[in-house]
Amino acid sequence: MEAKAITRHIRQSPRKIRIVLDEVRGQAVEDALNYLHFSKAKASAQIEKTVRSAVANLMNTAQDIEVNTDGLRIKECYADGGPHMKRFRAASMGRISKLNKPTSHLTVVVADDKN
Repeated sequence: MEAKAITRHIRQSPRKIRIVLDEVRGQAVEDALNYLHFSKAKASAQIEKTVRSAVANLMNTAQDIEVNTDGLRIKECYADGGPHMKRFRAASMGRISKLNKPTSHLTVVVADDKN
């Protein structure tokens, strides 16, 4: 049994999120949540919320089946690029410089060890 959670429009670049995702990919959910909770990276807070949401989604979809949370693993996790916010800033001699603020879409899939 597996469940998915998606967080969209995270105000951080996908490259920085992928650095933290590589650390938790394939781990048990409890170990991943422990790592994410005590990590200093900005992305770890959003990833932790998404993993908790995926676990809650699994519990809600499997109401008639008893699911053991100790046997859950992070099956897939990836960060895709979202839309860029394009902003402008004053530069020297009356010019402007372009600021490109990236966003990300985060997807986490959790599954039990049987799959």
